[in-house]
Amino acid sequence: MIVRRSLGLAALGAALSATLLLTGCDKLGFGSAPKPAFQGVDLTGANYARSFILPDIDGRMRTLQDFKGKVVVVFFGYTQCPDVCPTTMQELAEVKKALGPDGERVQGIFITVDPQRDRPELLKVYLSSFDPSFVALRGSEEQIRETAKEFKVYYTQKPGSTPDTYTVDHTAASFLFDPEGRVRVYARYGGGTQPLMSDIKLLLAGQ
Repeated sequence: MIVRRSLGLAALGAALSATLLLTGCDKLGFGSAPKPAFQGVDLTGANYARSFILPDIDGRMRTLQDFKGKVVVVFFGYTQCPDVCPTTMQELAEVKKALGPDGERVQGIFITVDPQRDRPELLKVYLSSFDPSFVALRGSEEQIRETAKEFKVYYTQKPGSTPDTYTVDHTAASFLFDPEGRVRVYARYGGGTQPLMSDIKLLLAGQ
């Protein structure tokens, strides 16, 4: 009985030593790297929101590859949106400015869900009021529908008092892509600039 107990303790000690050794390796960087502490929802490895292909206001087809090397922030909205859209774009503009030189590595993308009213000239003026570097994408109804489906973004028109005064209910969130073009973060509306800046800094740092 004493021998068996000694063997059991020896085995337990060996197991604990192995555990501590592995723990030490993780701390030294030899194990799997810890996940980034994103403020938004971590979408790393998601099988949706992988890309888009839509024309910009000049008619050029744009994809994520056009912005490789930058953190890309994609938002679906429309210019006549009374609150969510202008607030989101303003916050992104403030973050980009606050980042100083690193702000040049941040690209805002605005995908309109109201191509009927959001003509190219209107989109240009609208985004320029926030940051001239922001890019507006405007496709056909079918193109936008397919892109929204890829991103799992919801939008639908709500009738107004006249045919031209409808509103659009839509997903109020931004998608953050790392410099390699991989979707990483789902940033919910209403968080303010600090969570967004924190997540963008992590992506700029290669996390």
